[in-house]
Amino acid sequence: MTQEQLIEKIRQTKIVPVVVLNSVEETLPKMQALINGGLPCAEITFRTPCAAEAIALAVKTYPDMLIGAGTVINREQCERAIEAGSKFIVSPGFSEEVADCCKEHGLLYLPGVVTPTEAMAAIAKGLTVLKFFPASNYGGLKTIKAICAAFPYIKIMPTGGISAENILEYLACDKIIACGGSWMMSGTPAEIEEKTKAAVALVK
Repeated sequence: MTQEQLIEKIRQTKIVPVVVLNSVEETLPKMQALINGGLPCAEITFRTPCAAEAIALAVKTYPDMLIGAGTVINREQCERAIEAGSKFIVSPGFSEEVADCCKEHGLLYLPGVVTPTEAMAAIAKGLTVLKFFPASNYGGLKTIKAICAAFPYIKIMPTGGISAENILEYLACDKIIACGGSWMMSGTPAEIEEKTKAAVALVK
């Protein structure tokens, strides 16, 4: 899949679930809950030690699922995520070394930005699809529209403070390809499945 095809798939999905796994054993029940809920996509974060192993297991078990790595902050994590089979890489901020690593491997990189200066640093690396994080803390949609007015060729995936209450407002903006969120990820696998179904129904 090319980066353009991957971006289009993310656009069609509309929601990228941000998944924190505290053990490898949590991986398959939570991935299956997302699939059952109609959202075969996950950004598994590197906030926990089991991230790379969990990504590898998810990719092997669900090869058609869109599995990416989130909270990737340096080259070492990025290389581990790529080795595990991640289809895209997401960072909370912009990292030049992660950008370089993704370029070397031909992988889609979504760096976090909140200012025009950060957006310019990402654009200088050839990146035009950017994460806006933490969205609600930095002015949300109003700030996104202001930044995109300065850089009309960029697209945004806001994350942070996105919920069922405000996601439609974000998705109504033509600069936004999808929203990252974790509101559907709490509770048992059955509860995750139900919340995911509700989220998918809402955005479709």
